[in-house]
Amino acid sequence: MKYLVYTILIIIAFGFTGCNYLDAVPEKDIQTVESIFEQRKGAEQWRRGLYASANLLFADACRNMSFFGADELVVNEYMKNDATVAGIKISEGLQMAQTPYGDVWASVYNIIRDCNTFLDNIDNVYNMKNTEKRMWEADVKALKAYLYFELVRRYGPIVLVPENLPADADIQTLQLPRMHVDTCFNTIVTLLDEAIEYLPAGNIRESDEFYTFAEEAAYALKARVLLYAASPLFNGNAFYSDFKGKNGEVLFSTTYDKEKWRLAAEAADKAVAVCLANGRDLYGGNTTKGSELLNKIYDVEHSMYSSFDNPEFLLEWEWRNHISIFTMPRLVNDEKNLSSQLYGNVAPSITMVEMYYTEHGLPIDQDNAWSYANRYKLGKESSGRYKDIVSLDEDVLQLHLRREPRFYACIGADRCYWQRGKDNPAQGIDYTLLIEARKGEKWGTNYNILTSVDYQNITGYWSKKHSFSEYSTRDYISVLSTDPTYPVIRLAEVYLIQAEAWNEYLDRPDYRVYDALDKVRERAGIPKVRQAWQSYGKNSMKVETKEGMRDIIRQEINIEFAFEGHRFWNVRRWLTAVEEFNHSQLGWNVLGASASEFYNRYDMPIELPGMKCKFTAPRDYLFPIRAEEILISGVVQNPGW
Repeated sequence: MKYLVYTILIIIAFGFTGCNYLDAVPEKDIQTVESIFEQRKGAEQWRRGLYASANLLFADACRNMSFFGADELVVNEYMKNDATVAGIKISEGLQMAQTPYGDVWASVYNIIRDCNTFLDNIDNVYNMKNTEKRMWEADVKALKAYLYFELVRRYGPIVLVPENLPADADIQTLQLPRMHVDTCFNTIVTLLDEAIEYLPAGNIRESDEFYTFAEEAAYALKARVLLYAASPLFNGNAFYSDFKGKNGEVLFSTTYDKEKWRLAAEAADKAVAVCLANGRDLYGGNTTKGSELLNKIYDVEHSMYSSFDNPEFLLEWEWRNHISIFTMPRLVNDEKNLSSQLYGNVAPSITMVEMYYTEHGLPIDQDNAWSYANRYKLGKESSGRYKDIVSLDEDVLQLHLRREPRFYACIGADRCYWQRGKDNPAQGIDYTLLIEARKGEKWGTNYNILTSVDYQNITGYWSKKHSFSEYSTRDYISVLSTDPTYPVIRLAEVYLIQAEAWNEYLDRPDYRVYDALDKVRERAGIPKVRQAWQSYGKNSMKVETKEGMRDIIRQEINIEFAFEGHRFWNVRRWLTAVEEFNHSQLGWNVLGASASEFYNRYDMPIELPGMKCKFTAPRDYLFPIRAEEILISGVVQNPGW
């Protein structure tokens, strides 16, 4: 037998029955590859096992370091000491080569090897139609492309494994070199092109196939891959001019190629066209919440909810450790709503609170109708438009007033409301909660210190992203009967790829930039980009230039995908991480019982002790390969490690 028995044992550990690809049940003590691929059932179990293995790495808030590895979320000292949440250490600049945090190199190559085994053996199954074999083969090629991509955006040039090597091959044969990063991207695109020919549209798949690649998911992934290939990290990056393989081969091109942006833009255009033809759309259109603004907030909230039934989710996998467990409030001072199953100690950073736009769809420092200078002072809201969103006619921090719907959908701020479960008029119950964040209040801490022995919110904000208002806080975990899925790719991303890629390719932005961007802004409930800047912008001409639109698009991306693990990667591919990820984390004085104490006498947020983001350039733009792996495989280490 040519392949390692280890492969077989891994797959047997993920033998699957039924439609849930995560329900793993061992079937037999030992099998061979040949016997597994005799029948359709064995091939099906193998394919489900591939997805289960990928799911464990990437659809897990603890293991996927991108959720906690940026500057979007702040955790208290108690959680910082939890070694299972690797991203926290990366955000603090504590990455290391000996035992890297978020290391997936060996794990992903194990799955790639198993993908190759599937591709080598699928034609041996005797009780499958050829059309189904080609579809499954295409699906596994797309998955292999995705796995390659996850390696490339972490490590840059990688080892490509077009086919499995014999287990008895000599060491020189097994020690494959890293390939030029452009070759890596081209290989990923080729795999996707080969897959697309045979992949079905998402709306004609069987229900037990919803976790797999549909045609539109493969097109969307291709657009994302080409976007990364065109981005500054990989396109003409002078940092890596001396980065060479073990035989002296060049691994990065240092010459910028504008045409890469065109390829990404055209791929995104095609992906959008296929998505629309296959019935995909941005989630939206709710009209049941009592006001236009509440409906928009609900649309934004539910753009993130799916159980394999949201038309915006192009590729989705079941969550392992759902991030809402960490972010939703525990409410220790509210007996009626207390939930001991929620932690509430993972909080949005001030960076992200201030990232969201004003109600006019502009940055808070660029809206001439919004008082940026007074954002840390108290104000009052009297407009009925904000009923059940902001506490009316009471003192509220001006930073929380007149913000866009995405702010209220994603940020739980003091003296704002959080829709929590359905009303029960017969019993007079309204689960909508007013956020009262000061010490001793229902949402506030009871400690006199920032503690390291218990869960505690330390910024004074809560993240609503990934949580859903159908369910009360108290019963949230128990009544969430259908497990929500993690959006590996959603349609909003493809629109923003269009906008970014066309803006970078064109000398001056045109409808191809504006129209794509406005698709996302329309669902968000804010004015179109040119209308917003020309009506309220301090620099109304910013929307007319490539450089101006670059800033606008990047902020739109940061907002739309806040707390989804995108910012971690985007600031790296933009080569802006050294500017954006070197700062202290700020928050309000959560030990303050009065408004004046809580808001630091209305001066500015305070530096949170021991909470600092650190990024060393150029070293931290690429992950280190584990030192032991370097010794075994003979590949060169990434620069700086």
